[in-house]
Amino acid sequence: MESLLQHLDRFSELLVVSRTTHVRTWDPVTVRRALQWARYLRHIYRRFGRHGPIRTTLERRLHSQWRQEGGFGRGPVPGLANFQALGHCDVLLSLRLLENQALGDAARHYLVQQLFPGPGVPDADETLQESLARLARCGSAVHMLRFNDYRKNLNLQEDSLMKTQAELLLERLQEVGKAEAEGPARFLSSLWERLPQNNFLKVIAVALLQPPLSPRPQEESEPSIHKTPGEGSQALVHWLLGNSEVFAAFCRALPAGLLTLVTSRHPALSPVYLGLLTDWGQRLHYDLQKGIWVETESQDVPWEELHNRFQSLCQAPPPLKDKVLTALETCKAQDGDFEVPGLSIWTDLLLALRSGAFRKRQVLGLSPGLSSV
Repeated sequence: MESLLQHLDRFSELLVVSRTTHVRTWDPVTVRRALQWARYLRHIYRRFGRHGPIRTTLERRLHSQWRQEGGFGRGPVPGLANFQALGHCDVLLSLRLLENQALGDAARHYLVQQLFPGPGVPDADETLQESLARLARCGSAVHMLRFNDYRKNLNLQEDSLMKTQAELLLERLQEVGKAEAEGPARFLSSLWERLPQNNFLKVIAVALLQPPLSPRPQEESEPSIHKTPGEGSQALVHWLLGNSEVFAAFCRALPAGLLTLVTSRHPALSPVYLGLLTDWGQRLHYDLQKGIWVETESQDVPWEELHNRFQSLCQAPPPLKDKVLTALETCKAQDGDFEVPGLSIWTDLLLALRSGAFRKRQVLGLSPGLSSV
């Protein structure tokens, strides 16, 4: 067991080196040995995936905060953050080498030959090739996100181009999640920094409305290799909740109806969205001469937009609708519980929402005797 643990330590160091300029000294023999090492650890993953004691020992070693040596710096080693990452360590190593411009021509040529040997060559590692092919295909989503200008389609979730990019984003999130525990968050942050942000936020919203990706056949046959259904969406929700500025931009940039669908599908987002709407409402003040609520600063959300967003949420099915009405009633009570207009924005919002619901019921020929939205 100690020998196996040492293998884990040494391979983690190898992954660190694969990102540095040290690989310029690698020749084809070095690349071959590194890939063999990675395939050996993948074999260990498959062999001991259902062996509780051994897996627990390996997990403990991978999670331990051991210090790096040999001039690589300090802190936990990226790459092998959990036992599941062992099942993809050959993919992770290959990708890092392919992305490292310091890798010499001879070593790179050998690596490409190993990954794509061409027709007629016995394929001893089909899984690696298929994984890399999927990653390359999903990586093309970055190109699409950067250079495609979205059409003026108000129904974004039904736009074919948008849905394609959303599906690619979800698949890419699953792939990077298998390779590195913190991969999805780091990947999304890099996209946020590099891509047109408004377009990226729209793709995220559509991705959050997509059905879960189905596990592939080889993932179903291997122990604990497939991800929880909808984990790509879970990674998006976790990233949005962990980045308040991004989530504020997400809520401000997207149409009210689309945000209602997203928050209905992912309840963890609704309290934060309601908190933002509350903050936006508190920034408005009542103009006595005009008889309307107006913005304090130019970047504030206007009354019309605030009303439309609350109106959309109130048209959602329970429990979201009930949460919204409860939040409005709570804000109204905290603001003095006024019943006349012009004193509290929450009173005026409730009055406007109820008035709109009353008119809607009149048009539909329903009973108007309702005091709530």
